[in-house]
Amino acid sequence: MDIYQAVLRPIVFSGLKTDPEFLHKQFMQISTWLDCHSDRPPSSWILNQLQQNFSIVDARLEQTIWDCPNQTEVRSENPTQSSVIIPQSAVFKNPMGLAAGFDKNGKASGVWSSFGFGYAELGTVTMKPQPGNPTPRLFRLLADKGALNRMGFNNDGAAAMATALTTALQRRPRLIPIGINLGKSKVTPLEEAAADYLGSFRLLKDLGDYFVVNVSSPNTPGLRTLQDAPMLGAILSALQQENQKLNKPILVKIAPDLEWDAILDVLDVTLSHNLAGIIATNTTISREGLKTKVLRETGNLIKDEAGGISGLPLKARSTQVIRFIRKETKGKLPIMGVGGIFTADDAWEKITAGACLLQTYTGWIYQGPFMVKRILEGLLLKLEERGLSNISQAVGLEEN
Repeated sequence: MDIYQAVLRPIVFSGLKTDPEFLHKQFMQISTWLDCHSDRPPSSWILNQLQQNFSIVDARLEQTIWDCPNQTEVRSENPTQSSVIIPQSAVFKNPMGLAAGFDKNGKASGVWSSFGFGYAELGTVTMKPQPGNPTPRLFRLLADKGALNRMGFNNDGAAAMATALTTALQRRPRLIPIGINLGKSKVTPLEEAAADYLGSFRLLKDLGDYFVVNVSSPNTPGLRTLQDAPMLGAILSALQQENQKLNKPILVKIAPDLEWDAILDVLDVTLSHNLAGIIATNTTISREGLKTKVLRETGNLIKDEAGGISGLPLKARSTQVIRFIRKETKGKLPIMGVGGIFTADDAWEKITAGACLLQTYTGWIYQGPFMVKRILEGLLLKLEERGLSNISQAVGLEEN
């Protein structure tokens, strides 16, 4: 029996009606403690038990997405600690990743492999620390298996994340690829966005296995206008110029609400700047088809509430966008698929539509810690049924 789904979730979601952000903070405090003490008991024992219960290791799930031959030397600010050489990893042991927004400050970066994830994306982090939007700002939409958030990139800033990741690397080697999601500081004018993203990248460039330019969150005023080709091009030019020696994979994360012509514009800019891929998609501002009509916590109509919606309401649209990108780029641009992944069928749908990697956040909250393992087991069954030897052979399979 899955204790989380049978006992814990009903109590927390419906019985206690606990604030989702409060619960998230409590979970992150525990995860941070585990990571900070991961090199000694009892944390090392706990992480090992999590690994045994939630992880699957199978060569059929492994992919190498990018060629990353470089190594990075990370120097500690503590003179008593030696520097660490990190081999930059593009090997993903499985396609399931933790989406950005969960570990905003990178304080638990070493824990996520123990929950079975093949990689994790940290952030969104901004150049300047910021508190985010007023609370309450995170809501469950139980009838829709979704969530509404208007967090507003609350985080401690790029310098704090750099310190956290450097310390973690001094403690123990990295077990899975770690991505870093970059956003614009709210106080930075749109015309200075390129410099803001560049500042974060300079502080963190040695510490991430890949980077994501987030220009698609609906919760920072004006941010989505940065998806327009000229503004996006300026940001990507600045980052790629800084990136010449390291050659880190840089991706862009887009909104599901863009029209097809606008997505084509983004793809043109992405390809012209030699980006490593695209993430489809961020949360949606659409309220179409929602069963939830009134937000219980505020008493307001859901259509009048600001914020982006994730989870099951996003599933169909994100898959449509993945399929469109795959077709327009002829499969040459790696796609990370995110939005509404709860089951192995959901994951398979996105992979066969064209996503080589997947990310989850809301689905993991609803389904619990066994979700990743269940999905990976389901994907292995689907490979067996179709006589495929590796998950990469299923990417874009529906085209055939």
